[in-house]
Amino acid sequence: MGQDRATRAAATGTSVDVGEATTRYLLYGLLPGWFVPGIADWAMHRRTRIEDTAGTKESLIHSLMMAEVGLPIALTLRYEVNPLLLSVQLAGAAVHEATALWDVRTAVRSEREVKPVEQHIHSFLESLPFGALALLMCLHADQVKSLVKGGRGAPDAWRLVPRRRPLSRAYLAGIAAAIGTCVLLPYGEELLRCRRAAKARKKERAGGDAAHWRANGH
Repeated sequence: MGQDRATRAAATGTSVDVGEATTRYLLYGLLPGWFVPGIADWAMHRRTRIEDTAGTKESLIHSLMMAEVGLPIALTLRYEVNPLLLSVQLAGAAVHEATALWDVRTAVRSEREVKPVEQHIHSFLESLPFGALALLMCLHADQVKSLVKGGRGAPDAWRLVPRRRPLSRAYLAGIAAAIGTCVLLPYGEELLRCRRAAKARKKERAGGDAAHWRANGH
């Protein structure tokens, strides 16, 4: 907070709750903003015709990556942050990073061109989980200390505890609708497109083999 703002806040008797401001940023800034690079990445896959290059394998890897970040997010929206939830979040971020390397390796080894723009989009998709987790750990430093100690002395450390202040149904419904529209729908379409292309290629190869056999008098 700048000196002038601090002076005005002191004069008017108001204060800024950093924790509340950070929580609002996570809920209404970072999480909704996460969908933007996700949609952009899907558009790059479509532009480079993933169905004709890396195909179903890479599309399935994308689905796996979404599950790796989706589960920790869903749990965080419904349950209190404690050592158990932090462990899930840390594991999800680590596994997501490893899968991201697998994803890029799969794309590069195929005929699909991974353009610099797509690589830049990937940088956002890889850094956002760590940014969100870092902010959560700052907000819940006591739970981080508890995790380091193995949860000793905290009876609820290793079980899911419903949020004391549940998020509104309207917010949860909005996030669910955004996930359906910006994640499930486009990436489901991508997987379906890859599956259809794979079946078409298989049918074409089968037809070619049959023609070859007929041409050779079999």
